[in-house]
Amino acid sequence: MDKIKNWLSTLSFKTGLIVLGLCVVCYAVSFAQMLLPLSVKAKGIIWVVFFGLAKTAQYSALLILGKAGMDKVRQWIRRG
Repeated sequence: MDKIKNWLSTLSFKTGLIVLGLCVVCYAVSFAQMLLPLSVKAKGIIWVVFFGLAKTAQYSALLILGKAGMDKVRQWIRRG
């Protein structure tokens, strides 16, 4: 596990932002599937898959960006 954490921390700030964007997209898909005319079972499967991907992307982005990167993102949000 430490090997993965170390590798993620070596990735660039831009990569962290891309992964954070993918996180948002996965969250949106995980809940937007409720509007599709699918069976309850299919909706449940889609929700589990995309919600899991969103959580994975979220924590990966946090490891990539680190504390300094998250502070930078917060400053951008406050300015905007």
